[in-house]
Amino acid sequence: MKLENLTPAKGATKKCKRIGRGEGSGKGGTATRGTKGAQARAGYEHKIGFEGGQMPIQRRLPKFGFKNPTRVEYKAVNVAAVQAVAEALSVSEINTEDLVRAGLASKNDLVKVLGNGELTAALNVTAHAFSKTAVSKIEAAGGKAIVIE
Repeated sequence: MKLENLTPAKGATKKCKRIGRGEGSGKGGTATRGTKGAQARAGYEHKIGFEGGQMPIQRRLPKFGFKNPTRVEYKAVNVAAVQAVAEALSVSEINTEDLVRAGLASKNDLVKVLGNGELTAALNVTAHAFSKTAVSKIEAAGGKAIVIE
């Protein structure tokens, strides 16, 4: 097989509809644009959200809600998941890189450890934030909760 021999599968491609190429084509004259008006002219572009003169939906509906500009978005990771990662890697210290390698967070995520689940091993867990229950469970198991500044 060579690159020059490759062709699309049968039925995968269609011939383009040749519009505005004379009356004999059946698509001549107005070239399927109807008659007159801005939409029949070359270079016509409607505004985003334009609904043919009808009041657009973004103007019909009222404004509502609030977006907090200073909100900090954390990726939640439970104590049970931290325990599972520690067992899989057989380590006593867990940091955000370990959680990224395990697929629990992305590289740029801020990680917050939550207290759902049980922790049996004494682990030193390093993350951006902890819930109170997570800190109490980590310290009860004999580990430390270290906050990244």
